Amino acid sequence: MSIDTTTDPSAETFVPKSDFIRVMQERGYIHQCTDLTALDTAAAAGPITAYVGYDCTADSLHIGHLISIMMLRWFQKTGHRPIVLMGGGTTKVGDPTDKDQQRPLLTDAVINTNLASIKRTFSAFMTFGETGQDAIMVNNADWLEKLGYIEFLRDYGVHFTVNRMLSFDSVKLRLEREQPLSFLEFNYMLMQATDYLELHRRHNCILQMGGSDQWGNIINGVELVRRVAQKPAFGLTTPLLTTSSGQKMGKTLGGAVWLNAERLSPYDYWQMWRNTEDADVGRFLKLFTELPLDEIARLEALGGAEINEAKKVLANAATTLLHGPEAAATAAAAAVAAFEHGRLSEDLPTVEIAAGDLSAMTNTALMVAAGFASSNGDARRQIAGGAFRINGVKVADANALVEISGSEAELRKGNARKRLVVS
Repeated sequence: MSIDTTTDPSAETFVPKSDFIRVMQERGYIHQCTDLTALDTAAAAGPITAYVGYDCTADSLHIGHLISIMMLRWFQKTGHRPIVLMGGGTTKVGDPTDKDQQRPLLTDAVINTNLASIKRTFSAFMTFGETGQDAIMVNNADWLEKLGYIEFLRDYGVHFTVNRMLSFDSVKLRLEREQPLSFLEFNYMLMQATDYLELHRRHNCILQMGGSDQWGNIINGVELVRRVAQKPAFGLTTPLLTTSSGQKMGKTLGGAVWLNAERLSPYDYWQMWRNTEDADVGRFLKLFTELPLDEIARLEALGGAEINEAKKVLANAATTLLHGPEAAATAAAAAVAAFEHGRLSEDLPTVEIAAGDLSAMTNTALMVAAGFASSNGDARRQIAGGAFRINGVKVADANALVEISGSEAELRKGNARKRLVVS
């Protein structure tokens, strides 16, 4: 039986015996669970092992992954062993979940480069090692690439029916939209199920966690472990991460909110949290910080302009977890200087452009160079909407040459993002 905490009263009144499920419940992480009571009993009886999988489609994870990273962090903090599964093998196939078309196929070299870059993120959230509740990181290419095709079909394909696979949203929605679904992608859920069985065999893993969009893939893995290993296995998903206004959380006009500092500066990361909608402050403090619940309740109850102080607490705590206390303090100080005192700060993200190049640059080109737009067309659309300012003056003409006196200027996008351009 699955329990959806958004609709099932039994889940709301469930009293956990384990610290892990208690934290998950109190802080709002649980959406569905294959058997919440049995999982709670297992977690209360002693240390268990759980995993979350991450494909290597880019050289950084983004904020959409952060909720599952926090689940792994809490899992370890409450006495259990987390596994970070890197999808060196599954990245070569492509997850069809929530996609209208096949994901571009990456080369081995690109996948390995992305994997190495992503690894650094997890060390900020978990303690890795080889004993006890130390986290471990594994790569599913280690076993998937060794499977022969006939062996794969005989050992695993026999446990799945096409009827069942067609019933899952990741497949059904693509077919309903009349979007092509390749046989390559159709195999993804079998490969993910194989991951679960392999981790169960190697590390006695009994829990897979992930976002609610992964429910179908997780169910397949749970069923495969139960059928082949004849042992208990569980799945646990989190709610879809959206803002109170219904927007997908973590998306900005400039694209995804990346976790690697090379992709998104600690300052911009801090600012993203600082600009949280008022109604989301309490929920995000529970999910993305480790502040005590009574302190979160106090901050959530602040009204009027005081709620901005709660947003700063959120920004400081979330940025500290990912980038460390020094980066968080620097970002906060730069924001105060830039937005509250109207000063340029050397700690603002800086774009350096040769003076000759800057004088020959259009406003469109400058916004792209500053990372405020993904393309010239995107920059023109945003300029037409009044999104950009240079030294406080709204940019009106996308094709006009940049007008800056002196060697530096402040670029602003909307009310939240700032850059220092230095020539």
